Amino acid sequence: MSLAPGNGPVQITEQQVQARIQEIAAKIREDYRGMEPHLICVLNGAFMFHTDLVRALDMPCTIDFLQASSYGNAKQSSGEVRIVKDLQFPISDRHVILVEDIVDTGITMNYLLHYLEGRGPKTLKIAALLSKPSRRKVEIPVEYLGFTIPDAFVYGYGLDRAQFDRNLPFITSQE
Repeated sequence: MSLAPGNGPVQITEQQVQARIQEIAAKIREDYRGMEPHLICVLNGAFMFHTDLVRALDMPCTIDFLQASSYGNAKQSSGEVRIVKDLQFPISDRHVILVEDIVDTGITMNYLLHYLEGRGPKTLKIAALLSKPSRRKVEIPVEYLGFTIPDAFVYGYGLDRAQFDRNLPFITSQE
């Protein structure tokens, strides 16, 4: 494992991230053949994953953005979820894929699933770049998963460290 400048070891390289996105996109193309999925990016952390995933899909799709927070500027979830930015477009009778950076405790994702189910999508599935099952308080079905990781604070590739380092092309951790 190499070290990121000023950071801990690189946990998942840029090449590994991009290869896994291609695999996830292929599975979504297969599952949604003949359909036009609506991919909702959970801001801010999923913006890079969402962008690269949409580009890799190579099929008709629409996008939207939703921002929820249970962290603020902290490293630990407060457990209280709030919607910061709501959807711009209706999702009734749409095939929706909620694109998230990391499923940690599952509290935020559980809240978002119930929130979006109330809007009547035809289907609602989750694509997450990362999952930390050891931290799970609420079980969440992640249909399209990038990587399972241990309980460590990670950042890069959209995930922040006190709002910095989202622009790193890989996933790293603090030592």
